[in-house]
Amino acid sequence: MILGDFLKALGQIGDGRFLRVILLGVALALALLFGLYALFLMAIQALTPDAVTLPWLGTVEGVHQFLGWASLAFMLVLSIFLMVPVAGAFSGLFIDDVAAAVEARHYPYLPPATPDARSALVETLNLLGLILVVNVIGLVVLLPLTGPFYTLAFWGLNGLLLGREYFMTVALRRLPRAEAKAMRKRNFGAVWLAGTLMSIPLSVPLVNLIVPVLGAATFTHLYHRLAAAGR
Repeated sequence: MILGDFLKALGQIGDGRFLRVILLGVALALALLFGLYALFLMAIQALTPDAVTLPWLGTVEGVHQFLGWASLAFMLVLSIFLMVPVAGAFSGLFIDDVAAAVEARHYPYLPPATPDARSALVETLNLLGLILVVNVIGLVVLLPLTGPFYTLAFWGLNGLLLGREYFMTVALRRLPRAEAKAMRKRNFGAVWLAGTLMSIPLSVPLVNLIVPVLGAATFTHLYHRLAAAGR
């Protein structure tokens, strides 16, 4: 059943609303990285002298230029590791758009969702932070010295966390917090399994860029399937 939810979500990945969320995530990540680099350059200019006097070498000029080029190289290397997870995390901000697109295609008979804006924002921010942390930690998990049991534990633990946040974010669009929480607890195993399914590709570069979108879509299908079954 959960695989069916995932396959439905995957089948809609070409939807313009899905692609819009992915592109927004990339654009916001680029803006953040460029903004951080600009602040870093400003700090270099403000905190370092343009020339220094070294033993045996005398006065060396052009320190600002050297540090500027060095920082550019550092930022390019850093962006290789952070661009995708940051973009994926930002995509998590637009989960409601993804859920609405899924419902428009697969559940057009439903009335408009009336989410609790405050609760939805809290859950979305929690999910954003989790996705970013899981991606960054995933880089360590993939090191050659990492054992298979640790990898499985990593997927299971983060599947538990991601499943909770994805489900609550989607469910709060249509249920009060207390009812959404009770529904999640009743379906603990299904939510955990679906979260684990999402946590596995978060460790794969580039693929993890679309995981927040697929996760939101998968959990939207999961929620409606459980609700229809009275679970």
